[in-house]
Amino acid sequence: MTTKTLNVQPAKGVKPHIVSREFNAPRDLVWKVNTQADHLEKWLGPEGVTGITKSKDFRVGGVYHYAQRSLDGSRTMWGKMTYLEIDPIDRIVSVQSFSDENGGTGTHPLVPNWPKVMHWVMDFEDLGNDRTRLTVTWRPVEDASAEELATFESMRSGMDQGWKGTFEKLEKYLANVRA
Repeated sequence: MTTKTLNVQPAKGVKPHIVSREFNAPRDLVWKVNTQADHLEKWLGPEGVTGITKSKDFRVGGVYHYAQRSLDGSRTMWGKMTYLEIDPIDRIVSVQSFSDENGGTGTHPLVPNWPKVMHWVMDFEDLGNDRTRLTVTWRPVEDASAEELATFESMRSGMDQGWKGTFEKLEKYLANVRA
């Protein structure tokens, strides 16, 4: 697998938003459930949503086009990740955006001033004894508008809540996969 990097940079002068959690699972398993569509569909997103994969091409330059649908089917939010760097079982660097069903870049359906494109880094740290720390670092890309940057800054507590719910789902999923 290639580990070259495509050139998309995070905005300078913006404090990254960092979330991290330790999981009772070996790093190779945490990597696997973060890189394979059939696993991602089962845990990615907070409680109350299910995942849908339209396409997944896990390579540098490849795209994961997905959706999160509310359990009652009333809301579907599409997104896409373009992989910039892949360092197997250690790190994934990508850019993420909301999209439409056809993969065109879109806006956040509830927060229209949210940055159109986010730079996203996932680090997988082996803590020994079948424990892994997953750290997600994200911030807008360098061409984000001042309004998008202000929205990003104002939404940090909401991001924490969303990630907390997502990591709780991941923890439950990892326990079931290991069982």
